[in-house]
Amino acid sequence: MDFQTAVKTCFNKYADFNGRASRSEYWWFVLAEVIVLIVASLIHQYVYGIAALAFLLPALAVGARRLHDIGKSGWLQLLMIIPIVNLVLIYFYVQPSQPASNNYGEAPVVSA
Repeated sequence: MDFQTAVKTCFNKYADFNGRASRSEYWWFVLAEVIVLIVASLIHQYVYGIAALAFLLPALAVGARRLHDIGKSGWLQLLMIIPIVNLVLIYFYVQPSQPASNNYGEAPVVSA
């Protein structure tokens, strides 16, 4: 999945916490979020706040779908609250997808 497709998919599934998301979809979206937030912070504090709020739900949704892709519950994102333990989430996010279907649906189609 390329950058544009990943961002478009995540915003089309704005608050959809069901299903699965591939590694590339998740990491391209994170890159887009970081770039937008850095640029917004350079413009103005209020622009940053609006951009952060606009990215909040899709970021949580794609994070939950990414965890579903490896067979974990999306509720594990609550680990972000604990400073050192949230490194476990990064470990989960970089894990390869389960090739077969799991409790959360079919494996995402990854186009090269």
